[in-house]
Amino acid sequence: MKTMLMRASMLAVMFSGVNLMFAQEDATTSMRDYMAPEKANRNVFEDPKGASPEYDGVKVVVGGDFALQFQGLDHWTENKNLGFVKDANGNNTTTPNYLYDMGNDFNLPTANLDINAYLAKGVKMHLRTYLSARHHNEAWVKGGYIQIDDLDFIKPGFLGEIMKYARVKVGMDEINYGDSHFRRSDNAETINNPFVGNYIMDSFTTEPFGEVYGFYKNFIGMVGVSNGKLNQTPIKGTSWNSPSVYAKIGWDKQINPDLRVRVTGSFIQTNGWNTGSYLYGGDRAGSRYYYVLLTANDAVGTSNQSTGGFNPGLKKMQAFQINPFIKYQGLEFFGIYEYVTGLKSLTATRGNYTQLGAELLYRFGGKEQFYVGGRYNNVSGKDNDDAATLERKIDRYQLGGGWFMTKNVLAKVEYVNQQYNDSKVWGATSPLQGGKFNGLMLEATIGF
Repeated sequence: MKTMLMRASMLAVMFSGVNLMFAQEDATTSMRDYMAPEKANRNVFEDPKGASPEYDGVKVVVGGDFALQFQGLDHWTENKNLGFVKDANGNNTTTPNYLYDMGNDFNLPTANLDINAYLAKGVKMHLRTYLSARHHNEAWVKGGYIQIDDLDFIKPGFLGEIMKYARVKVGMDEINYGDSHFRRSDNAETINNPFVGNYIMDSFTTEPFGEVYGFYKNFIGMVGVSNGKLNQTPIKGTSWNSPSVYAKIGWDKQINPDLRVRVTGSFIQTNGWNTGSYLYGGDRAGSRYYYVLLTANDAVGTSNQSTGGFNPGLKKMQAFQINPFIKYQGLEFFGIYEYVTGLKSLTATRGNYTQLGAELLYRFGGKEQFYVGGRYNNVSGKDNDDAATLERKIDRYQLGGGWFMTKNVLAKVEYVNQQYNDSKVWGATSPLQGGKFNGLMLEATIGF
């Protein structure tokens, strides 16, 4: 009852905020207080740097997202050890170890609540709450940040020539490593993802961070630091921790009305044994492919929320990601080359993984309200970089399309096929050994 009342209260706040947003439409549009999840912002990466609007009092905008999927996936495995678990004597036990029987039905709807504020000239705040997620059914705060593009709150014109090109961003939210996190589904905010699922090795984590940006003509540079941890505590524990450092450099230009080209490179170094493993395992909301390749022994509900994804689990590590983006008229390409290397423990030899990704879309219609396209994604690598260690490989392709019914409402359809190589490195009784899943996904999303 308490949870229902909380959700009802938050929804009331959300819908009252809609009136507030429209009442201040001219002001909020000019101040660009946040990147609204709608069609016009689908290929916006970092918030563009521009002249800050004048400040005449605190302005608040309340928005939100809603997403719902219909899942029609099937799965199977080549692992002959599945069926029943063998005991120490090699005899079958009575504990079943077979795959869940998958049906066609709706997934749990997800919802976000966004609060965005203009606090001073060039000072913006963002806060996101997950009202409902696959991993957490209850409402909880994802994170937030403050973005500073002017220092007039210290003194009018303070360091004005520098702040024409600079930005400071501080918070407990997703760090700006790579460009793929701008095109992923963030729980219910899926309007910027042309497909239903995120990338296999999903570089997304929410950590305390500080970032400094530089913008000059068509170039962008950024350096950042975080403590590398998802869950925060001052207790040191048995493992040492050290800050993570990361950086990005890129070039983004609208060459002519038909052609835009963007290329960025990102790097991150994690330095402690309490850090690192979150970079590819920080999505607490959960993946879109529910319960694939889980057995009857595996917990469902809020456990195993990352089905279909892969976290290499490296801790002290280095990773870099290169992202080209090209849009020519209605044709759009986005790519990923990512390499990560590091250690799982003090005694482990160095492991490494490579991720490749390519999206090709064609947007059409009078307002590019329709699109069709495909995405290929591959992850391969070893936990230990030696000849005796077996290699993991995961391949996925997605084919689909979408229709922006309005600038805030998107309907998608996707066919997905994912398979894991038949390697014993996955585990003697793991369904991932030779595992496969495929089928149809439908998703509807609203963002405002």
